Amino acid sequence: MVSGPIRVAVVNDYEMVVAGVAAMLAPYHDRVSVIELDSGLPVISDVDVILYDTFGQIQGDGVDLEDLVSDTDARVVIFSWNVQGDLVRRAIARGAAGYLSKGLSAEQVVDGLEAVHRGEKVTPEGQDDAGERGAGEWPGRQYGLTARESEVLALITQGLSNQEIAERTYLSINSVKTYIRTAYRKIGVARRSQAVGWGMRHGFEPDRMRSIDTSPSH
Repeated sequence: MVSGPIRVAVVNDYEMVVAGVAAMLAPYHDRVSVIELDSGLPVISDVDVILYDTFGQIQGDGVDLEDLVSDTDARVVIFSWNVQGDLVRRAIARGAAGYLSKGLSAEQVVDGLEAVHRGEKVTPEGQDDAGERGAGEWPGRQYGLTARESEVLALITQGLSNQEIAERTYLSINSVKTYIRTAYRKIGVARRSQAVGWGMRHGFEPDRMRSIDTSPSH
């Protein structure tokens, strides 16, 4: 029997992304309490679940779960647009306790976190790739960039090649090229060097921050 809300840390290299996930979960504060937000830093609070948002991140069995968990007993849940069966299986085999699609509603995400906290393995069986339907925030959204376009542009800003982006995002090389073309058109650039400069000026470089809720109730 769970007493009180589940204590959650949200992890991603982009401050805007973790803040967006926290805002999505906020209406369910009686069930889920977001204790810590981390970008580029390990979780240090005593939490029940670490929600790892894969925007611009390593995925599958490349996720360093031990580094995420550090010295805690927290369970790690992957939160991703990519729900291909092989990718999910590799993440679970590596030690993830759950894998949630970004196509889920906020309430469904909370349901999944509660199930993981009860000791269940939660995977997105029967769900399609969430594509562009996911909630939350991402860099460049105010400029009309979709979540996928934003992620590709973030990886360009980090210096990755098209092939490396395809491998990181589990997209085909042709899909990557398509997202690059549409993103470039929206931000008004024609070359990669221009895109990197635009990204650096508009929040597409990874952040390094930690926010901890120190209110008495926690």
